[in-house]
Amino acid sequence: MTKIKDMPAGEMPREKGIRYGVRNLSSRELLALILRSGTKGQSVLETADALLAAADGISGLAGLDFRQLKEIRGISDAKALEILACLEISRRILLEDVTDQCVFNSPETVRSWLMREIGYAVQEKFIVLYLDVHGKLIRWRELFCGTLSESNVYPRDIIREGLLCSCSAMILVHNHPGGIPLPSEADIRFTGEIKKIAAQMGMRVEDHLIVTGNSCFSFAAEGLMEDCMEDGVKEW
Repeated sequence: MTKIKDMPAGEMPREKGIRYGVRNLSSRELLALILRSGTKGQSVLETADALLAAADGISGLAGLDFRQLKEIRGISDAKALEILACLEISRRILLEDVTDQCVFNSPETVRSWLMREIGYAVQEKFIVLYLDVHGKLIRWRELFCGTLSESNVYPRDIIREGLLCSCSAMILVHNHPGGIPLPSEADIRFTGEIKKIAAQMGMRVEDHLIVTGNSCFSFAAEGLMEDCMEDGVKEW
């Protein structure tokens, strides 16, 4: 067992963070700073290791909820809330970055935020980003939340929200709880249907993104936006 008090002073996470900066700390050391202390028979670094194992790596932390965090030995109510607060701060920073600029100038930031927002959800969720003429985010709406295998998405609700905020364009987004961000034929047909209706209302559908906790599929990047057809699916 590695006890913090038994480590050389220069190797303790707090001292290393002060001396070298937090960017030079490992993931377990960063978590040790947040957790601050271990529990009986287990050091804070071992608690950090258990947390990383449960999350399957640092990026998986966003997929753990309060109950799952509490199941890890050494994670109290207070520590679980502190971890969730750090994750929420990160999510809000990403959202502010998305809101402050044209989404097409920062696609990686947009995708990172979306993966954090719905990528780890156990239910399928469908959200729409509504954009102004300059490509800046006017608003985003989670319109539907379905079962593990389906969600009921109504085009009229998507278009109505766009008309209410006088958007120029939109980006469709949904997650795949199964973890494989590849479009189905139904996804392609649905995108074509929304494109057609939106065009009749003077709005564009710029992209359809499918996200998981650690990946994102873009219809536009893969050249599928032109293949979306209301009455069929082209080979691709």
